[in-house]
Amino acid sequence: MIDRYLLRYFLAVVDQGNFSRAAAQCGVSQPTLSVGIAKLETMLDRPLFQRSNRRVELTAAGARLVAHARRIEGEFAEAERTVRDDPAARLVRLGIVSTMPAHWIERALMAARDTGERLELVEGRMRDLSPKLDRGRIDAILGPLPTGTSGDALFTEGYAMTMAADHPLAARDTVSADEVAAEVMIVRRHCEALTAVSRFFTARGVRPFMAARTTSDERAVGYVRAGLGMTVMPRCFAQPGLAMPALAGFDATRTMGFRTAPGGDGRLAASAAYVRFRDAIAALHGGGALA
Repeated sequence: MIDRYLLRYFLAVVDQGNFSRAAAQCGVSQPTLSVGIAKLETMLDRPLFQRSNRRVELTAAGARLVAHARRIEGEFAEAERTVRDDPAARLVRLGIVSTMPAHWIERALMAARDTGERLELVEGRMRDLSPKLDRGRIDAILGPLPTGTSGDALFTEGYAMTMAADHPLAARDTVSADEVAAEVMIVRRHCEALTAVSRFFTARGVRPFMAARTTSDERAVGYVRAGLGMTVMPRCFAQPGLAMPALAGFDATRTMGFRTAPGGDGRLAASAAYVRFRDAIAALHGGGALA
């Protein structure tokens, strides 16, 4: 019989991409995790990873195991939640990607008040939140849904060249890479489209001065509004003090929605706090918050 901790070690390596980060995620030493993976491979009589000095890749056998391991871990987590669940004080744990506007989350939380339930929010990037979802540490993630991934899609939005409302280009509907080539830029380190943005400008010979690099989108908004520089942001960040003309030729989009823990859809559907929170986010988009 395969012990649960071995599957958790396996999924941690899959999600983190190397043994050292996987060990840190699991709270064990790297030798302990390596011994566990070796034990799992012996039990299955198949190598699960191809190891090199620079990266770890799944073998064909490892790739076949991933879906089963996630389903088993999800069922374990759901069983634990079901046993612990107290309808009188239900706890709903939501992962929130850091690239959602703070004022959207504030309004959704206000809508979810007075339900008799408790909400716990866990912030982070998708790559950090996804393992928590798989292990049952959170019930759902509000964030971008990768192509081909199942989930509750709420809206799809594009990106805009975001600048202070008093910038000379602020009245334009569209700006080109050439027109912003000499502008000072702000780097949003957690932007899901950061690689695409970098490639877009590099391909057009644009290598601007970077006035700031930040992991906080609220701080990035403040920098832009104050005139420190401009940046590429999702349209959901539209707000007073900002102008968001389209960037000609940059057509990236993101679909935002909720991913739920395996088997957890029914539990969340019965949660008034979750339903109100989810509906409030959808209404913010539908109500013209992206204009």
